[in-house]
Parts: sequence; structure tokens; C-alpha cells
Amino acid sequence: MQHAEKEERNMKKAILALLVLALALPALGGAEAAFTPGTYTSTVRAHNGEMTVEVTLDETAITDVKVTQHVETFGIGYGVSTAPIETLPGAIVSSQSLAVDAVTGATITSAAIKQAVAACVTEAGGDAEALKAAPVEKPEAADETYDVDVVVVGAGAAGLSAAQTALEAGANVLLIEKAGVTGGSTARSGGKILGAGTPWQEAQGFTDTPEMMYDYLKSFDRDGIMDEALVRTFCEASAENIQWLVDRGVQMQDVEPIHSSLTPWRVHNVQGGGGQTSGHGGQFTVPLTNLYEQGGGKVIFNCRANELITDESGAVVGVKAEKADGSAVTVNAKAVILATGGYAHNEEMLAKYNDFLPTNVYSGVPMGNVGDGLTMAVAVGAKNFDAPGLQLVYVSYDCYCGINEESGLIVSEDGERVVNEWSYQSHVAQALADADSTWGFYITAVKDGVCVEPYPMLQWGVTMEKVPHAATAEELAALIGVDAQALSATVARYNELCAKGEDEDFGKPAEYMIPVEGDMLYAFRMTPGSSVTFGGLQIDTDAHVLDVNDAPIPGLYAAGEVAFTGLFDAEYPCCGMAIGSAVYYGRVAAANAVAGR
Repeated sequence: MQHAEKEERNMKKAILALLVLALALPALGGAEAAFTPGTYTSTVRAHNGEMTVEVTLDETAITDVKVTQHVETFGIGYGVSTAPIETLPGAIVSSQSLAVDAVTGATITSAAIKQAVAACVTEAGGDAEALKAAPVEKPEAADETYDVDVVVVGAGAAGLSAAQTALEAGANVLLIEKAGVTGGSTARSGGKILGAGTPWQEAQGFTDTPEMMYDYLKSFDRDGIMDEALVRTFCEASAENIQWLVDRGVQMQDVEPIHSSLTPWRVHNVQGGGGQTSGHGGQFTVPLTNLYEQGGGKVIFNCRANELITDESGAVVGVKAEKADGSAVTVNAKAVILATGGYAHNEEMLAKYNDFLPTNVYSGVPMGNVGDGLTMAVAVGAKNFDAPGLQLVYVSYDCYCGINEESGLIVSEDGERVVNEWSYQSHVAQALADADSTWGFYITAVKDGVCVEPYPMLQWGVTMEKVPHAATAEELAALIGVDAQALSATVARYNELCAKGEDEDFGKPAEYMIPVEGDMLYAFRMTPGSSVTFGGLQIDTDAHVLDVNDAPIPGLYAAGEVAFTGLFDAEYPCCGMAIGSAVYYGRVAAANAVAGR
């Protein structure tokens, strides 16, 4: 009976495909072709810029699709086996359809490819709308069960490091990923990792030690909540941690400062990275992904884990998940490693920060970062710590001031100065957050048609007519909704300190005190956003997840952003700390999971 039903479904699909094909092949009886044969090219806007796609057609079919030029993100748009530039061209040709699924996590790149192919089809005289409706044969949804040694949930820096470590140890490993590509937040990042006492530091003339790095990180322990053992253990292993990545194909470029005022430099860039940029993190995740898959490691994509399986003693013995097609996946495992990232797109979990972060829509992390692993672990008794802060920046989306080393006057929504502006971006952001300011304003001036500050982005920004500007502080305050008296007093005090050559209020170096004086004052609105969330699960130095009584939950490990309790206080101390600690504790989790420790 089931066989007959399946045959009937297949027959219906075949009939529907023929009907759609008939629409795409006007006329026929042999007289008129669907397309004018040839090779066509279309250039469209993709995620990062222009993409050029070349499509070859004969009289009745698309025979080839090639993405010939693009600037998409390595590790998301291309570089791994499931990325859209690798998969969509072939899928379109084999299905003769533009209804192929977009790659979850790379939907803009996917849409650009399909848009370009549609334009070429139209130019060739074909019916692109009919191809968009053409059915795509998909396997029947079916529930699956796996029995493995270790299951890793999440394929970012922590998950990939854990999966590769377990695979190298000889374990039977399964990696579950919610999106259609690996990489998570890491692939979208600037590609930076923290380390002390490395050959890259030595090559650039810096002497550094794990103890020096530990002292720096612990200096941010404002509330006394950072875990000395977790931080120290990571610092001591940081150089070896980077070398582990290099040994697996990651190319390191150099070291740079987190801010010019701080030495030694210990932020390590991957090849092509540097500065306040994003989209270089694939230099970490692509080599690890490819190495894992080439070594026989299995990944289930488009699969969201939703429940941990426990036995009668409370030990975690597996995970339940659901694939995008609705089928259930059950994984029985000796150990589960959670590496699901943070909760930057869970507005309910972020509500505790609403005094300064009313919404996090500007976050650049994957939309799937909603705290899944945290929710699952809490359901089996894990401790959940609400951190007092999170990695935060306030940035202008007009000219991107606020995340570089500009040194002009920054005020809160009350029109008051709250920080030494020439300090690390997270320190500036934390000062605004501590003032419960839901935005900030970068105030500068133009004199004789030129910005008084030497920074290129600001010099460009003041040419934008849409940026609020006025002849006086009082008039500017009215335009931006700030108390006129407060802003006027703040500007006057700032200019007074500039004239004195000493910042008596916040200690900014005199050479960066540029008065806000000129023919016109400008205000760049700085909007808060966060990529990395703190707190969450508590782990020990062996990456065991702890319960509410601080005891390890048997069989459950975690690493990365889902378990950042103890590694941070309220302020993000340094670029590269999140990825570095995620890689390290992912490796630790896997080693202990395989060994049964």
C-alpha cells in the first residue's frame, strides 16, 4: 500500500514537472525553441558587492551556470562544500529550476545567484517566472537515528575545533548545524584571535607572556565575577592554541594592537585581516570544516537541536533535533558538546539590557543565534548566569565613526560627556551603557569647509547633507533631540579643556583634544549593537557544564559563546578573546568527552 502511494506521488510530481516545462517551452511541436542558444552574463548586487554570473543555454535547457566574479564572504558565500557559490549553480542545472532552496545562513548570496540566472534566461528569450515555479525533486522526509561517541551541536569556532579534536582522537563524531553552512558568528568576524608569547609577536618585536595577558584581562573584572582558573588556563595555552590552528591549515598574518595606547600587541590576524573589518573569520572555519569532512567527519546541516536526552541518573546521553524538512533526528551519544553560540538575536533574553540596548537588530551574527543551547541545558539543570554586560559598540551607520580611533567629543543621549573618547571601542560603549544611554552622538565641526578632525571617515561624513548640522550647539541639540543647555555646556567645557591642553575630566591625551569649533557643528548618531553575549552556562577548566550546585552534569560539555560565564565581566576586553577561548575550550571539551573524563 505504501509503495502504491509513493508511486502515485511520484507520478503527480512528474506530471506537474511536465506542465511547468510546457510553460517554459512556448510553442513547440518542434517549431520554436525555449531559448536562443548562447552564453549570457548578468551582474547583480550580492551581499558584499557586485556578482557576475555566466549562464549557458541550448535551445531547451540551461546547460551551465558559473559565478565568474564576486566579493562574497569566505566560508559563507563560498569556500565550503555547502556554500551557495559551490552548490547552487549545479542545483539549478540539474533541476532546470530556479526554485532550488537558498542556503540557510547565506540567503542573500543565494538570491543573487538566482536573480542573475533569471536575468540571463530572460535575455535568452525564456520564461524566468516559469522556471521559478518549476518543481525541484527532494528526498522524502524521514526520521533518523544515530549512535555515536560524541555529538557536537553548532559548527562555529568552538564546534569545529571540538569536532576535529574528537575525530583526530578516533571517536565516532557527528556535528549538527542549524544553518546550511558552517562558520557561525566566527565566519562573519574580523578573523582575530588572542595569544601571548607567539612567534608572530616576536617577529614584530613584542615580548609577551601568558601572565601579562592574564593581568590585562583580569583588569576588566569590575564586578569580581571572572573565573581566575578559566582565564588563566586559556592564557597559558593561548600560543599553543594558535599553533594548533596553524597546524590544521589556518594562515596567520601578523599581530596588531587592540588600541594604539596598549602594548604589547597580542591580537593575531588571519591572512587578509586587520583593522576594524569583518568577514575574515572564514580563514578559521573553512580549513577546519574541510579538514573535518575530508577526514570522514559527518555534518547534518539545516538541523536544529531542541532537547537533550538524559538517562534515569540525570546524565546526558544524546540530543534530539529537527531538520528543516520537519523530520526528527535522534542522536544517542556518550557525550554531548554544546557549541551553539550566544543569544544576540533573542530579544527576550536581551531584555535585561534594554536600558541601553532597546533592540539588537544591527547585530551582524547569524539570525539563528537565539540561545538554543542555553535553553536546552537549563532544562536539564544547568546553571544560567545573567552577565551584567555584553560585547557592545556604539557606531554611526553614516560614516562608521565610533569603532575606530577617532578622538572627538562623544556625548550621551543626555548631552553629557561620559568617557575618554580616545580609548578602546568597548570601553567607550560601556561608558555610554553605564549612563543608560540608548544611543550616543559624535560631535565634530567644520571650519572653512574642512572637518577640524583629521580622520578620513569623518571628513567624508561631514559631506553628507542628511547628517544633522547647525551653526550652534543649541541649534544642533534641537535637531538631535538632546537638551540644549546640557549640550551647550558640554561643548563649552570640552573646548575649555582643549584650550588648557589637559583633560581634567577624563584624562584623554592632550594631542587628541581637538576643540569643537567652526562654522558648522555636526552630530553623528551612534547606535548600539552587540555581536557577542556574555554569561550563560558555567563550565570548569575541563569544559564540563555545571549544574545549579556547581557540580558537573555527566556527559555534558560546552564551549564558546553559549558558556562565557567567568571569562568576561561587563566589558569586552580585547578583540580575539571570544574566538580564542572558543577554540581552546572546544578542544578541551572534545578531549575530555572522548576520554570519558
